[in-house]
Amino acid sequence: MATTPPHRARVATALAGLLIAAASAAALVSCGGDEGDDGTASPRPTPSGPYTASFSGTPASALATLAASARARVSAAASSASARASEFEASVSAEVARAHAAARRALADVDGQGNAMADVSLTGKPRAEAADLIAVVVNITNRTDRTASYAVQVDFRDSDGEVVETRYVGAQDLAPGAGKQPLAVSHLAPGRRLTAAVTKAQRY
Repeated sequence: MATTPPHRARVATALAGLLIAAASAAALVSCGGDEGDDGTASPRPTPSGPYTASFSGTPASALATLAASARARVSAAASSASARASEFEASVSAEVARAHAAARRALADVDGQGNAMADVSLTGKPRAEAADLIAVVVNITNRTDRTASYAVQVDFRDSDGEVVETRYVGAQDLAPGAGKQPLAVSHLAPGRRLTAAVTKAQRY
């Protein structure tokens, strides 16, 4: 039996190792990515997030909806306050509307502050007793010696001193020395900081 020379055995072993290494590399390439039409591996696309470079915030339609909702809440609060004020005034006196109209008519032609400022003063009323509304007690006292009627204008001012609401109250046929305490109630939405003051008071 013929024997292979030692140098030929070493060459054969080296060639076998190269063939095995080449086969392994081909297998790795085949498993590592997708192949294109020409048999070459195609690179995998890198995932990316949504494009936001031109995105500036809430969409205009959403902002419009929020603004409309805010206006609706303010309007509803004002309407609710006005309704509660009317109900509260009516519960205190059934003649509030008539007295309001009469006082307004009596003051329509009055110049200046009127002739009865000294007969009128204001006292604050706790909100807990006024359905959480801003209300003041208008203290009217007939300091003359004969029966008289009174008309009073109360202005509500904001923190800047601007008149934001005017209410009218009155007292009919007060005997000498008698008094009456009608309420002037703001119909504006609760939460505003308002101050009340007598602007006109007329005895007639």
